[in-house]
Amino acid sequence: MRPWTIPETDHWPGELFPAEVARMRERLMWSLAAKVGADGAVRDACRSRTLESVLALRLLERTGHDARAAEALRGYLRTQVPAAGVERALLAAALEGKGIAAGDLLVGQVTAAAPGFTAVRKRALVHALAVMADETFVPEWDEAAFDRSGLHSWAVVQVMAAKVILACASGRVGCVGDEDVRLLLDTQCRPHVWEGNVLIHLSVLHALSRLPGTGAVVADGVRRMLVHQRCDGGLPFVSDTDTWCTATAGVALAAAGAPREVLERVAGHLVRCQQPAGGWSFTDVACQTDVDDTSVAVQFLHLVDEERYREAIEGGLRSLVAVAGPDGGFPTYVAGAPSEACMTAAVVDALSVRPAAHRSLIAGGLRYLAGRQRSDGSFPPDWSSSRLHTVFRALLACARPGDRPAPRVRRMAEQARRLVLGQQNADGGWGQQAGEPSDVISTAYGLIAVCGQADPAPAVAAVRFLAAAQGELGLRQVRPDSIGPRPFVFTVPVLADIFTVLALGHLDGRTTPVQARSGGRLAGAR
Repeated sequence: MRPWTIPETDHWPGELFPAEVARMRERLMWSLAAKVGADGAVRDACRSRTLESVLALRLLERTGHDARAAEALRGYLRTQVPAAGVERALLAAALEGKGIAAGDLLVGQVTAAAPGFTAVRKRALVHALAVMADETFVPEWDEAAFDRSGLHSWAVVQVMAAKVILACASGRVGCVGDEDVRLLLDTQCRPHVWEGNVLIHLSVLHALSRLPGTGAVVADGVRRMLVHQRCDGGLPFVSDTDTWCTATAGVALAAAGAPREVLERVAGHLVRCQQPAGGWSFTDVACQTDVDDTSVAVQFLHLVDEERYREAIEGGLRSLVAVAGPDGGFPTYVAGAPSEACMTAAVVDALSVRPAAHRSLIAGGLRYLAGRQRSDGSFPPDWSSSRLHTVFRALLACARPGDRPAPRVRRMAEQARRLVLGQQNADGGWGQQAGEPSDVISTAYGLIAVCGQADPAPAVAAVRFLAAAQGELGLRQVRPDSIGPRPFVFTVPVLADIFTVLALGHLDGRTTPVQARSGGRLAGAR
């Protein structure tokens, strides 16, 4: 995600852009810098969501716990109008007592919006959600959905919770083994919600509440769950994504020329959050690492001070290399899981801080990306509902200094650029998908992408859209794009600020020589 490396001879003349661009970047940069806490973290709680709020309400109703919290949940849910599909069916079941029919769940939409290798598990998850919301729902049973092979720790627990729920609902309790239950019970031996994942915590409580002798465990789990009930009465997907916000904000602030003291504070926090094996997770309270957080943390530390943070950088790189797939790609979490295009782009970008040491892995990753690109220039679903997310990261991965890319990789980059340029809206912004209204985060992704091509006109138009989205109370036209589990969208507001600052920092790198920026703070990007 760190800025493009652009030769001085290719810089765009600054006068092509509206005069307020520099002031906008400076204002947003200082606003984001003010969100960096004394400990170096950028913290912003995940907002309430229909999915978890329905599950929490039904759990409280079934177990008889905390009537006041249940009423607050109902109040929140009465304000929600989710799109058609799973969440709408769950909401109707919780508030109106409507039974859920299999056709109401639109399972095909869920599986189509997530990577193909997750389809069987996603179907089981959706059916488990339906059972949690509607005790009369009769689910399907597919033993293949409970295979743990290649799964990371969160997925294993989610799969086992779904197995218990579906087994109890379909008269197959005999299929639930002691090891399945022990795995779920182990997640309740923590002082906080396990791994900060409220959805998984709720799924586990729903599963355990269907088994004998678990009343005390469930009651204690409910108390931990309600710690995360928001002021609006709802519950979020996860407690927060503070490590992800901190790492991405760090890169954005570095790109925008933030004071070195701020960058070093962020770096110190990330070093303290690094897991023993070298990787990073999405939040300070989780142990399961992922290549996305790790890739961005590595890039940021390299930007700030390559020598000072050498040990942390090397640990992060080892963590990434350890999960490389035989196909040249990289999975999100663990070795042996299927590779994914967006995660591969992220890792290639990070490995390029040490290009000589990782030449073959970088080349293999780029080949994998080229092989996964669709005919329209896009890539398979990732962890964002915006199709430009993987596109801009793939373009960054292709553009790092090093060996000249293979013809296939150059064609991939050209196809990706055509996609971005062809889908810019008349207002200068981009929507999450083709033909959708422009939003701030997708436009930030698009601006980063077009900063790597020759014509400045698309960037000029994008900046005008972002300038128009600046309101007195913050950014307007913000549409959240983070998803988890795929394809359910969740909201962490600070991410809109982060990616806008990041995009404007990329633009600054295209119009201002790196050496001319305040204090030469981006020396690591050269």
